[in-house]
Amino acid sequence: MSNFVCQEWTMMMESTAWPFEEARKVIHRDTTHHPKSHRIFSTGYGPSGLPHMGTFGEVLRTSMVRFAFQKLRPLHLYPEQTSELLCVSDDMDGLRKVPGNIPNQDKMAAYIGFPLTEVPDPFQKYSSFAAHNNAKLQKFLDHFKFEYTFLSATQAYKSGTFDKALLKVLEHHQEILDIILPTLREERRKTYSPFLPISPLSGKILQIPIQNYHVDKGTVSFLDEDGSLQEVPVTGGNCKLQWKVDWGARWYALGVDYEMYGKDLIESAKLAKKVCNVLGGTPPEMLVYEHFLDHEGRKISKSVGNGLTMEEWLRYAPLESLAYFMYLNPGRAKRIFFDIIPKAVDDYLELLDAYPLQSAKEHIENPVWHMHQGNPPKKKSPITFSMLLSLVNICHAETPEHLWYFIQRYVPDAMLNEEMKEWIQHGIAYYQDRVLPQKVYPELLEEEKKSLLSLVTHLKNPEFLERDADFWQNKVYEIGKSCGFSQGKQWFSLLYGVLLGQTQGPRMGTLIHLFGPLKIAEDLEKRCSQ
Repeated sequence: MSNFVCQEWTMMMESTAWPFEEARKVIHRDTTHHPKSHRIFSTGYGPSGLPHMGTFGEVLRTSMVRFAFQKLRPLHLYPEQTSELLCVSDDMDGLRKVPGNIPNQDKMAAYIGFPLTEVPDPFQKYSSFAAHNNAKLQKFLDHFKFEYTFLSATQAYKSGTFDKALLKVLEHHQEILDIILPTLREERRKTYSPFLPISPLSGKILQIPIQNYHVDKGTVSFLDEDGSLQEVPVTGGNCKLQWKVDWGARWYALGVDYEMYGKDLIESAKLAKKVCNVLGGTPPEMLVYEHFLDHEGRKISKSVGNGLTMEEWLRYAPLESLAYFMYLNPGRAKRIFFDIIPKAVDDYLELLDAYPLQSAKEHIENPVWHMHQGNPPKKKSPITFSMLLSLVNICHAETPEHLWYFIQRYVPDAMLNEEMKEWIQHGIAYYQDRVLPQKVYPELLEEEKKSLLSLVTHLKNPEFLERDADFWQNKVYEIGKSCGFSQGKQWFSLLYGVLLGQTQGPRMGTLIHLFGPLKIAEDLEKRCSQ
């Protein structure tokens, strides 16, 4: 390696950014296990409900770790080493209950117990409920331009991809039972088997005892729902594995090297690792992440439908802001609701602004480096999201064009291209849906009106019309003090309440400079006359 490449690689190996810390675990596998020319990063998706924030977060974060691995892999030792992100849908799982956020509830109830790929699509757009939800996931991942390979578990079971693992589970079924049974309630132990046969009569996945394991024939026998004795191969999609066994067997079958999971699955992951070892595989390196919570602190559930949806976030803010929110502290629980969107957007813009001024070492610690695979774009917007909301507020704008005159006052060289229009439209939508309905304008006392009209006099002064934001910030403060507002916070809160219908907002001097003192004076006079 050249000196420059060597220095860059060393910086990355020493980086404290969590994707590099995770990638180093995968690098270490080459020194502790047999080196592989192709590394598999995996995410699992249960398509029993609509895709949600947690699903997207897992794929995004795993992609960041994979990119960090690609930058870290020692090319001088493994020049041909490649990697792949597998997004596996557990779409052969049975429908356990009807999610509360889908149509045709009564019809769906008739398919409890059937594989999700055999359950009709309640939205009547795809061949099955699983196909509908898989398509939603892939559409979103494609929109973000992830590089991934989608794998249907049903396809893997039926095509032979899992055959070797399934026969291994059959061969070692007693060892696996010895691992799983001690963790179950006594009643469940009586019926548990690693295999869930699919009834040849009804097509349902059966939670029943296995009568016999025929290792030599590769089959299992069981009593079907009508009491008849059935014998089916464990391969070819005739059986699926209990999910803890399925998890470990999947790692073995696909050669998975890295996977993340939520903290509620810690004990299940321990069992899956033991199953993988029994089959002769090496469990992947893993990261335990905390779950997203709704505004009340409850875990977000795809079946309940609480919390923000991906579609809602993308109505109000660009995709990059969601990626930034996902990047932060995966090991810490975070509430995700509407009110955090403006801050997430502005924090992302601030990091994007800082990037060109940073050193190479600082670059790889900056979240935008990981979000954009080492090549962050130039700043996406000439103004902050908070300022954009204030613009919409005062102008009552409904289209980007309505705002453009004021944005150009703030940033003269800004261009109203399609990307900028989309950015502004996010702000308009957020304001109309989330801010406007919550607005409360104060009932003004006579003394407060006198103070505001005193400010109006200065705003209309021809000598001050072209003054800058700093001048107005100081001037407003002086006027408030002269009117008896000993604490600047009370004075500025009054102004924000009268102008914006809220208790806080952007810097007042910037607001006046942006809209022009005459526009602010007009709004204040209107409020004082009401």
